Amino acid sequence: MLNLLFLFIGLIVGVFINVLADALPERARLQRPFCLQCGHVHEGLGFLALSRRKCANCGAPTRKREWLVEGGTAVLFAFLPTLIPEPRNLVMNSIYIAILILVIVIDLENKLILNVVTFPATALALAGSFIVTPEQNNWKLALVGAAVGFVFFYIAYWLGTRLFGPGALGYGDVKLALAMGAMLGFHRIFFALTLAIFLGGVTSLILLLVNRKVNTRTYLPYGQYLAVAAIIMLIWGVQIYQGYVN
Repeated sequence: MLNLLFLFIGLIVGVFINVLADALPERARLQRPFCLQCGHVHEGLGFLALSRRKCANCGAPTRKREWLVEGGTAVLFAFLPTLIPEPRNLVMNSIYIAILILVIVIDLENKLILNVVTFPATALALAGSFIVTPEQNNWKLALVGAAVGFVFFYIAYWLGTRLFGPGALGYGDVKLALAMGAMLGFHRIFFALTLAIFLGGVTSLILLLVNRKVNTRTYLPYGQYLAVAAIIMLIWGVQIYQGYVN
């Protein structure tokens, strides 16, 4: 029953993520889902992208991104009660995961990681460290983790700029690492950053080999790899850390 509840919650969260992903990069006000082609506001169950194939007014097809975000978030959330059985951790990690999915969508589409997302997320994670269980995080681990994430990626940003020029890494990645450190704590942030670097390196290598338009000077969004690594560590990070220590 809890899994079904979180399936529904994930579906609604997916709708909200789509709304934010459209509004925040444009600094527009939030509003009910609407057609980007004609401005028609989707009525009734039409606010769910999964319930419509096209705009009822102009016939423009529903964007694949809307379907993927709604469906993907719903499926992921449906599994979270099984993967994270502790109620306090489940609630807080679900919020963090929703924020990280929003980061992925905006970074992929706009190559932006917004302060309006990362700074509130950092503050929320620091506050959330008082709510989750001790093995998950605490305020000391959250503070040190945020500092480590920021310093580590600031050094990477500085080195990348010096070696490859502006755009090698964005400063938004540094601020995302700050938020991740607060969410994960000192004991999990190193695993997350290592995993993100691995994911980014492997994906970049594959793109260099198969896509002629990609070269060593091509800017590829990095925030998505950080966010995916953070989601993995939010779900399995404690087990990974305990297994490493043991």
